[in-house]
Amino acid sequence: MNDFIREIEAADSIAILGHIRPDGDCVGSTVGLYNYIVSNYNKKVQIYLEEFSKEFLMLKNADRIKHETDDETYELCIVCDCGDLDRTGDFVKYYENAKRTICVDHHISNTGFGDVCYVDVDACSAAEAIFKLLDADRINTDTAECLYMGIVHDTGVFKHGNTTFNAMNTAGILIEKGARPHVVIDETFYKKTFVQNKLLGLALTKAVLFADGKIINSVLTSKDFESVGATSLDTDGIVDQLRITEGVETAFFMYQTGTDTFKISLRANNIVDVSRIACSHGGGGHIKAAGFSMTGDPEVIVAAIVDEISSQLDM
Repeated sequence: MNDFIREIEAADSIAILGHIRPDGDCVGSTVGLYNYIVSNYNKKVQIYLEEFSKEFLMLKNADRIKHETDDETYELCIVCDCGDLDRTGDFVKYYENAKRTICVDHHISNTGFGDVCYVDVDACSAAEAIFKLLDADRINTDTAECLYMGIVHDTGVFKHGNTTFNAMNTAGILIEKGARPHVVIDETFYKKTFVQNKLLGLALTKAVLFADGKIINSVLTSKDFESVGATSLDTDGIVDQLRITEGVETAFFMYQTGTDTFKISLRANNIVDVSRIACSHGGGGHIKAAGFSMTGDPEVIVAAIVDEISSQLDM
């Protein structure tokens, strides 16, 4: 038995947190952990996450997630897929008020927080990192499908550079336990709403190439979102679509979140370490996939990021 399981068994009440703007790995890892605990222990457990894409509601118990804070306190707080405590947003209060805290992550930029901290940088996803800590014999179908989804999303359906033997092996075990690849992949990765397709089309129309076609960028404003009736929840997959443009080494997608504030997502193919860029601006992530937020004139922001990417391309 490892320390992670000991902490779970010792606590009567558990809060599970993830990062702001939850993606597939964040939702999959948190709900997977929730399902594992409730199926094996008699505990009070609650997940707190911001609103996320509705397709993730196909996971068992994803509808039990709370999107607003309340006055509850918990003996144990587990933070998943989060490299920095600040990225838990308003839900940080449950971490601060808990008697014991755990962090389970796979980001190389993790700051190392929690009474117990597991940062597995060799794991393709937080879902894989969590899988390694659980008793595989006690993982049921509901847990398996959630963890499988986390792996699918952070590996880009097993095509990103973080797709390792262990990632594929773990996915195979989860399939044996009942995860449905065709459902998870089609319903949560490839299927897009009409609005999502319109937003993607707008982003592609506004895309610009830099550095002799090695860098691609697209910027969407609040007016762009209004024009197609979209929200930030409809941006999934845009930066990855930019990344696969022929000749591109690095893609970055920006969209407006405030008066002069933009969320920036970066993806690289071979050369650039985008985590270095994200970390220098208070964000984080992986070598080939990272993100951060920045305030200022969008043209100035774009020029600065292009310079930072170019400096690595010239090395």
